[in-house]
Amino acid sequence: MDLATSAKRLASLGHENRLELFQLLVQAGSEGMTIGELQAVLDRPASTLAFHLRELVSAGLVVQEREGRAVRCHANFRALNEMLQFIKQDCCKGVALPVFISKPA
Repeated sequence: MDLATSAKRLASLGHENRLELFQLLVQAGSEGMTIGELQAVLDRPASTLAFHLRELVSAGLVVQEREGRAVRCHANFRALNEMLQFIKQDCCKGVALPVFISKPA
């Protein structure tokens, strides 16, 4: 994963409503939840929910599928794992700090 994709995904989770929505979908697991179920649990207006879902779908963190008249939403666990792996990839390796050489006064 590249830096731009990771930044977009993290930014999409940077809003309380979207983070709460995504956490709910993660808890739902592979079954996911319909938009109606999400709306009932989160008690958000349909327009607000649609706005935040659109951002998560655009970032690739949520996948939607039509089931007749309903739309079922799923957390994209592969995208979540890629993002977390990207963040952790160089964990605890230390950082090469630049060496500053002071000039004599």
